[in-house]
Formats: sequence, C-alpha cells, structure tokens
Amino acid sequence: MANGGIFRRKSVAQIQSEHEHGELKRTLGALNLTLLGIGCIIGTGIFVLTGRAAAEFAGPGIMISFIITGTLCAFVALCYAELASVLPVSGSAYSYSYASMGEIMAWIMGLLLILEYGLAGSTVAVGWSGYLVSLLKDIGITFPPALTAAPGVEVKDAAGNVVATGIMNLPAMVALLAVTGLLVRGVTESTTVNNIVVVIKVAVVIAFIGIGAFYVNPDLWSPLIPPQEPAPPAGTPMDIWSQIWRALAGIVSGETESRFGVSGVIHAAAVIFFAYLGFEAVSTAGAESRNPARDMPIGILASLAICTVLYILTSAVLVGIVPYHSLDNPAPIALAVNEIGLGWFAILVKIGALAGLSSVMLVLLYGQTRIFYTMSRDGLLPDILSRVHPKFQTPWVNTVVVGLLACAAAGFMSLDKLADLSNVGALTAFGVVCATVIYLRFTSPDLARPFRVPLYPVVPILGVLMCGLLLLTLMRTEHTRNFFLGYLAIGILVYFVYSMRSSKLGKGVLVSGHEAEPMELPHKDN
Repeated sequence: MANGGIFRRKSVAQIQSEHEHGELKRTLGALNLTLLGIGCIIGTGIFVLTGRAAAEFAGPGIMISFIITGTLCAFVALCYAELASVLPVSGSAYSYSYASMGEIMAWIMGLLLILEYGLAGSTVAVGWSGYLVSLLKDIGITFPPALTAAPGVEVKDAAGNVVATGIMNLPAMVALLAVTGLLVRGVTESTTVNNIVVVIKVAVVIAFIGIGAFYVNPDLWSPLIPPQEPAPPAGTPMDIWSQIWRALAGIVSGETESRFGVSGVIHAAAVIFFAYLGFEAVSTAGAESRNPARDMPIGILASLAICTVLYILTSAVLVGIVPYHSLDNPAPIALAVNEIGLGWFAILVKIGALAGLSSVMLVLLYGQTRIFYTMSRDGLLPDILSRVHPKFQTPWVNTVVVGLLACAAAGFMSLDKLADLSNVGALTAFGVVCATVIYLRFTSPDLARPFRVPLYPVVPILGVLMCGLLLLTLMRTEHTRNFFLGYLAIGILVYFVYSMRSSKLGKGVLVSGHEAEPMELPHKDN
C-alpha cells in the first residue's frame, strides 16, 4: 500500500514548492482578486433568493439574517486569509486540508467544494434564466415556459397560476456553455470581462438602494420579526432571549422548521448563505496571483466587507417597498422597482442582474476547474484533468468537463435543491477551514504566517460553531440530508477504489516529477 495510508500529508514546504513550479500564468493583483470576489458574491443570493427567504422565513428580519451570515463569513474569511497567506496555492481549502489533516480529509474537502462551486454555478445559471425570461417578456418575446424549469417543476405566471410543467432549463444550460467557452480562452480574458461586469452590477445595486430609499415605507419594517407560525403554546415566555434559546434548541434537536420568529430568521440566514459564496473563491486563484501572501487576504476581506454592507442596505430597501409576504418571486428586486412605478428601471435592473449572474457563473466555474486541476496533479483524479492547453495555458479538458456537468445540473435540478445542496457543501467546508487554522496553530506553531487571525482562538471556534448551527438547520430537510450523505458515501468509496492507489504523494512523487524528500517547514523570522 502507498506510504502513509489515508492520513499521509503534504508538508507546507512541499505545497509551496509545487506553487513555484506551476504552469499557470501569474497575472492577478489585489484589485483583480477583490473584483473576483465581488464578482462571485453579488449574484443569485441578492437577486433571487432574498425574496424567498423574506417571504417564507424571516419577513423584515431578513436584515438580521444578513448580519448573522455576514458575521459568520467574516470569521471564516479571517481563517481563509491566514491559510491563504501560508499556502498561496491553487486548490483553496483542498490544499489546506492536505497539509494539515491528511489525504482522506483533502479528498472529502474536494467533494464538498464540488457542491460549493459546481452546483453553485448551476444554481446561479437557473437564476440567470429567470431574469432572462422576465426581460424577454418585457420586450414582447415569449420563451416556451416548459423549457425554463427542471423536470416536474411548476412554472407560474405573475398572478401565481401554473402555466406549464418544466422539461428542462434550456437558457441556464446555454449560459453555462458560453461561460465554459470563455474560461477555456484564459484567465486574463476572463478576469477582464469580470471586472467590467462587476462595475455594472454594483452600479445597479447601488442605484436600487439610492432610488428605492425614497420610496421606503417604514411601517413595512414592523414587526421586524413576525410572530412564529405555528404559534408557540400559550404561556410560553416571549422575551427575545427565550425565543433565541428555543430556536437554537429546536435546530439542534432536529424539530420541524417553523416560519418566522427567531427560528425563521436563523433559517433565512442559512438560505441566504448562498449570497455570500464567493469570497473564498479568491483563495483558489493563489497559483495565478502575483503576490499571494499580501494580495489574497486583501481580496478576501475587502470583497466580503463591501458586499455585506450592500446586502444589508438592499434588503432593508426591498422589504421597505414590498410587503415581505409578496416577495416569493424569482426577481424580487425587479418586483420592488415595478411597485414604485419605475418600469424603465425594472428593465435596467434585469439587465444588471443578467450581467451580474454571468460574472458569478464565470468565477464559480473558474474556482471548480482550479480545484480539479490541483487534485489531478496530485493523482487523486485522472491526469487528463490537469492537461494545460499549449496556447491558452488553461486546464481546458477539465474546464469542458466541469462545464458539461454544471449544464446537466442546471437543466435538470430545481433552484431550491441546488441552493440547499450548495449551502450544505459550503458550510461543511467552511467549518473544516476554521478547524484547520486551530489544528495548524497546535501542530505547526512556528509557521511563517504573513496574516494571522485576530482574537485567536475565539474567531475560528465561533466560525466552527456557527457553521454547524446553519448546517443543522438545512439538514432538517429530508431530501437535502439524504442526497448529501449518499454523495459523501459514494465519494469516499471512489477514493478507496481509485484515488488512494493513484496518489502521487503515496507513490513518493511530487507533481513536478521528482521523488518526494523530507522538506523543512518555513519558519517565521526572528
């Protein structure tokens, strides 16, 4: 059997050496990385899922939900920033796990990141499809409704009447094919397009906040947290701390979810968690960053901070214009603009949403291809997935495979299922990242850390606990729980059948082709 078994680890120095011998072009600076993060973060979460979360779970309390999730992501972002400064490599949390917890944990992290990036790209494509169909309708073009949803999903008109049952989501599939083609062309071209699109969609979001603020009715913010449905038994303490305690106890015990109340606000935080996916995508670009130890922490934290402020303001305006129970709509921001009579701006919002969602698809698929590239170079996936195009210098076979798989998911899975599974994968991965920071502080205390998590160990511990809480909230849904557990079981079986035997680390071979030798860890300067 290969050396070290399933817990064999790469040394930090070995990973850094592989980074130095990588074939990918290093063209990205701090501004590129920040825009890369913003380009991925602002998308389906704010343009699509916010309406559902407010209407079904939180009401005006959606503002609090964004604060909860933003706080969690700040904890996770700080952990990512420390690990990214130590291990500035392509592969993100996969590489971090390989260096700390061993190969089997790295493989599991790779499985989680497939959900986070691959299925998230499909989720965004479904949201993109909804805005495109709505925009086409505004200009008098009707797209066949059966070709705009997954099989069995009901397609409804503006009045809520069912007009068709889905066969496939064709616009979503076409969008992903276009993004795949762009990524094959190269990262420089892709990030240039992304930078332009980021400016467009941020301008649309800021315009919505600025214009919509004049039409906000503060009465719609009251009550901030609507009463729980079904109502708790008579005589139940209703002070805020009692409500928080009951909500947390219900989540941990696996009780049936409820609408509104504090538990609804927490559930909405889990639903809109998807809105924050993307800040860590910056860490997948380590192998293409000019100065990763400095630029990647800046890119991660700056993109998260900017988007958190925009999200809270956008949700406040949204629920201040439209009664929250009317927001269960695939285009809630456009609905709010229509409510105040600015039809021209509604069209502009839809165009901005399409541009924004396009950039999110690009960044998510980009992140997934780089993770597959790294896993393939390690021997855990077939070598063909790390084959670099001689002209474009991109992992083109890998990119095509990822694009086709994402197309299939977008065409034949519903928005809710895609979003929930992406959130489950991301929350589990984020929890492991926070735990990895703690692990490396114990096992390798003298590592050179250009960026260190402040308030250690409080920040990573809170990150682990909050990820676990939101994960339990989502896992109460049976189809999500069954799919996730089955997916992990099949993935682990693949590892033992193929990946463990093919691992280059297990064979004593570095990705550069040299025999693996003990390497001294880089220590901080005295």
